[in-house]
Amino acid sequence: MGLLKETLDGIAPIDRGIEQRVQQHLDSLTKPRGSLGRLEEIAKEYCLMTGTDRPTMGKKHIFTFAGDHGVTEEGVSAFPREVTLQMVRNMASGGAAVCVLCRHVGAGLSIVDVGVDGDLTGTEGVIHRKVRRGTGNMTRAAAMSPGEAERAICVGIELARKAKEEGVTLLGTGEMGIGNTTPSSALFSVLLGLPVEDVTGRGTGVDDETYRRKMEVIRRAIEVNSPFDGAMDALAKVGGLEIAAIAGLALGGARERIPVVIDGFISTAGSLVAMKMCEHARDYMFFSHRSGERGHRRFFEELGVSPILDLNMRLGEGTGAALAMDVVEASVRIYNEMATFHSAGVSEGED
Repeated sequence: MGLLKETLDGIAPIDRGIEQRVQQHLDSLTKPRGSLGRLEEIAKEYCLMTGTDRPTMGKKHIFTFAGDHGVTEEGVSAFPREVTLQMVRNMASGGAAVCVLCRHVGAGLSIVDVGVDGDLTGTEGVIHRKVRRGTGNMTRAAAMSPGEAERAICVGIELARKAKEEGVTLLGTGEMGIGNTTPSSALFSVLLGLPVEDVTGRGTGVDDETYRRKMEVIRRAIEVNSPFDGAMDALAKVGGLEIAAIAGLALGGARERIPVVIDGFISTAGSLVAMKMCEHARDYMFFSHRSGERGHRRFFEELGVSPILDLNMRLGEGTGAALAMDVVEASVRIYNEMATFHSAGVSEGED
């Protein structure tokens, strides 16, 4: 049995049998019921994801996957393709925003080369899992083969498994890849059945002319690669290697019952692929923040879910995931460490 099939077969829906006990404990804490709002909801979700009403918070770890995109040949980004390689080196040396925020919240960080169009051999701080040197230009043919897409997914699955063995109890996603809002927008359009203009934003801050060209490029890629036979087919045809690895991390986390904090727009495209491959994968995800990207907002509207934060961020890398991890940990600490009315000898008020 292949790793991907084994993982998909092993993902079970969360067991709500403990939900009443979890809620009773939250209601017994020394506060008016529900007064901590989303923190209480997050604590309950964490308990359900991990399958216990006595949750523990071990290590937190973000995996930032890096890959390049052939579609950058169409002039869809404000930055040249070689910036991916440069930024991966910056991350590996600890100088990127995600590095700062991971240090701030006490989360581990791994930079994973799954498809950078450059040689990172010998670069300290990079996990080498390259499937190929960037995707093909999706306006001409499929971005990658089905086999390459599956290999990239399996990179994420394997890292989730290893993280479980190392005591990680909260995973986070991140990415780096110049041009990756273009395949992400294409995936949102295909998998959610939405018009390209509804899910395409300005990415790195492109001007009006480039923005119009970007939407036309996405339309052309969808036309060239149609029809699409499910999420895996869409991923291979108009996706990206780092997006595939993110999908794998989400699936692997769900299989191992490790909650996964999804970062921004590109990470959410990966999570959408995972959800379309296995509906129960959604049960194990926290969505960190609402990006400034138009398509990200449409995603939350379509699914009827709310992110933890809304800071008008659009950097990616795992920055939103790092910040949201802090909120998740705070929620679990409230659940575990706050006194109950009984233990504190406080009279419980009426609702």
